[in-house]
Amino acid sequence: MQIRNHVLYACALALLAAAPLHAKGIDETCHARSGYDVTVTDAALQFDRRNAPPQRLEMRRGELAVNAKAVALGAGDRKRIAAFETTLRELIPKIKSLAQRGVDLSVFAIREEAASASPVSAADPRLNARVDARARELKTRIANSRTSKEWNAGALNGYMAPVLADVAPLIAGDLAQKALEFSLKGDLSGAVALTERAAGLRASLEARIRAKLETLQPEIEKLCPSLRRLDALETGVTRSLPDGSRLNLVETGR
Repeated sequence: MQIRNHVLYACALALLAAAPLHAKGIDETCHARSGYDVTVTDAALQFDRRNAPPQRLEMRRGELAVNAKAVALGAGDRKRIAAFETTLRELIPKIKSLAQRGVDLSVFAIREEAASASPVSAADPRLNARVDARARELKTRIANSRTSKEWNAGALNGYMAPVLADVAPLIAGDLAQKALEFSLKGDLSGAVALTERAAGLRASLEARIRAKLETLQPEIEKLCPSLRRLDALETGVTRSLPDGSRLNLVETGR
């Protein structure tokens, strides 16, 4: 289950509402992109450039620093930086809430797939306990997260892989047992059908999860104006950075 990178902290945290299984994410929906990871603290926002040369920008109550050196800003630019901070801080809880809903929808899809493919597995306390435990773990991670570095492609794949590793074997094992029973009874076509169902379980499960997550698309679209506001605010900053470049943390298609 490959998961793509996302724009800024907000986009990264839209994990289950966006990238898993290649559903449209905030980056695609809002035509947004960024070359930075962001870490949120109570005092400041820190942006670390992913590619060389390394660069850290910090926003702190309307002030801006680059690699720990303050950038002299006029009153207008300070207001824009402060507004950028406020907009991003207001956006993050919305994204976290959306991601939590994505977890719940994914769990619902897993239970649906289990019930469809193998009612015995769906009723298995082990399956339900494992799914519930993984969901709690992921929702707690979302709630406590302060940095987009936790939500890169590799990390997201690592979070999601155990879910399928917990669930798929239980369902597939039941289907394999039923296939063997069919075979012993001479129902070879039935055995083949169950074997094929087991082989296609992962793809079927991913498709069902994707379909559930796509119902969140209207909510994702509501976040686009905030991303466009971030882009507009930083574009309006007149002061250049120490290297002569302009502030460019996020870009959106307008």
